[in-house]
Amino acid sequence: MLKGAKMPRKSNHRNEYSCCIEMNQNGKYCVRIHAKFARRGWVLPVYFLVSKLDRAVRKLEQALQFLQREEERLWFWGVDRSDDPNVSAEMLRESGLHLDRRAEFPRRNERLMVPPERQVPGFMLEPMRRSLAESVESSSR
Repeated sequence: MLKGAKMPRKSNHRNEYSCCIEMNQNGKYCVRIHAKFARRGWVLPVYFLVSKLDRAVRKLEQALQFLQREEERLWFWGVDRSDDPNVSAEMLRESGLHLDRRAEFPRRNERLMVPPERQVPGFMLEPMRRSLAESVESSSR
């Protein structure tokens, strides 16, 4: 190898999704997702409300797939074109998500890390689903 030539490196950059499910005062499940996108180094906190735990878990999978798939568009309209932040909020609303403006995120959460532009594999979601469901059940007792 030539002196000074660099070996190609694998990227360790992964999008990180911290997720939690809480019960609100109205008896609905509030699913919060704190998405950290590695490629551009930005964070998008979102949430959605549902009335049943099984629906919360199913919609969580859909939300993670949406965030992973639409990272570029969300960044473009939410960060790069920040003169109108409502555009990204509208994109989120179309998928059933809302911007989470709360400053603190619960310490008890589940994390999932996925390379950018890859679909979130189902086998990675199963342990997260189980753990989140158990955390909700134990907190409601």
